[in-house]
Amino acid sequence: MTIKWVQADPLVMNGEPFCYGTRLTVRQLLELRRNGYTLTELIKDHPELRRMGVAAAWTYAAANPDRYGEFLEADGSLAGPGYTEAEAAGLPEQYRRPGVVVKPPA
Repeated sequence: MTIKWVQADPLVMNGEPFCYGTRLTVRQLLELRRNGYTLTELIKDHPELRRMGVAAAWTYAAANPDRYGEFLEADGSLAGPGYTEAEAAGLPEQYRRPGVVVKPPA
């Protein structure tokens, strides 16, 4: 079975795209990231999240700048900390986007 990590359903969360298996929207994850939450902190506070799902949410946000533009930096990267190289190891190539998913600490 292939999991669609980011889903949108008009009957769930008022149609706001959300992470599979959670009640967390892409926007909520972006707000947490912009406020400095790292992957480790996200998963600690929300154990229902999966590493792949968070990466998919961030990739989805970057692919939809009209909807999530407020979270994009001038260079096109997402605001806040991303995955380290070690955290991104093993992710499929489409989720290893520099500045979006993989973003070393500043």
